[in-house]
Amino acid sequence: MEGNHRSDKLEISYKVVNIVATVITEIDGAIDLNQIIQKVSNVEYHPDRFPGLIMRLEKPHATLLIFSSGRMVITGLKRTTDANLAARQAIEKMQNIGFNIKNPIITIQNIVATSSLNMNVDLNMLTIVMDNIMYEPEVFPAAIYKMPDPKVVFLIFSSGKIVCLGSKVKETIDEAISVLVKQLSESEVTDFF
Repeated sequence: MEGNHRSDKLEISYKVVNIVATVITEIDGAIDLNQIIQKVSNVEYHPDRFPGLIMRLEKPHATLLIFSSGRMVITGLKRTTDANLAARQAIEKMQNIGFNIKNPIITIQNIVATSSLNMNVDLNMLTIVMDNIMYEPEVFPAAIYKMPDPKVVFLIFSSGKIVCLGSKVKETIDEAISVLVKQLSESEVTDFF
């Protein structure tokens, strides 16, 4: 999934690189994850290291963490609409081996998008002139900006590359990038190239 957003005369495009969703289901009893590992392909289960089973799907490309409670976490999606498809496929595989799973409730938890602002950013100056910024270059090469409204987190690199985390809908990313570009332009911590 890609998006474009115009901010004044600057057009910023971004690419959605990961979507995380959760699934809550109704089940009769608990799911025996050992049964799934024996009867379904593309799964891993190492209960001594992690309490969930890992299922990988090809179409849509996704990884699911499945727990005996019937709860699931889906990662690796590129489109929000693929969350329903991935959940249906996993549930169908488990129903085919005898588990009574029904009424899935799927919730998008996080959309991760990347972009380039086409400008260099002075991260040291940024921490001085803006609030809610943490920058420790000896620990991590990007500034971490917790934007209060819309509520997202940006990783801002000095090269102008950004990562936006915490949005549940694409429109929030559009709005957040617009706000960020405006804030950076007004704070005079950027050099356009």
